[in-house]
Amino acid sequence: MPQSPEATARDVVYRLLAVRARSRSELRNALLRKEIDEDVADAVLQKFVDAGLVDDAEFAEAWVHERQRNQGLGRKALGYELRRKGVDEHLVAEALSAVDPDAEEERARELVRRKLRSARVDDPEKLLRRLVGMLARKGYPEGLAFRVAKDELGRADEPDLP
Repeated sequence: MPQSPEATARDVVYRLLAVRARSRSELRNALLRKEIDEDVADAVLQKFVDAGLVDDAEFAEAWVHERQRNQGLGRKALGYELRRKGVDEHLVAEALSAVDPDAEEERARELVRRKLRSARVDDPEKLLRRLVGMLARKGYPEGLAFRVAKDELGRADEPDLP
């Protein structure tokens, strides 16, 4: 006997949440792709929200924390990702406000130091452009990217003192 549309929708949501946390919008889109009726999808998702299993604010906060730590992403890139996942703008702003500017700068410095260890470029200007570009692609503000790259390049040129 075939499952009811609600049971099918619940199964889809449970399977997706078993892999990783997801935004309500991501789950809704997945249900619609599975040809679940919009009314059924919305009703099932509301039950998950009411049960506390789907929470966009919690999702956004966790996403920002994990992606900043593991991927080294800056605020701009993190905000872009959350918006693509259908998180409301006020929740995006709230999650991004939790990013510590000092921690963001330190993460940028770590990324530059790692890149400098493997860099094989003789031209310092070219290397500076590459480092700033790498940070920009990861969503760091232009000013921060330039300052951090320039500082770390300067440190890399200094001989290690005993």
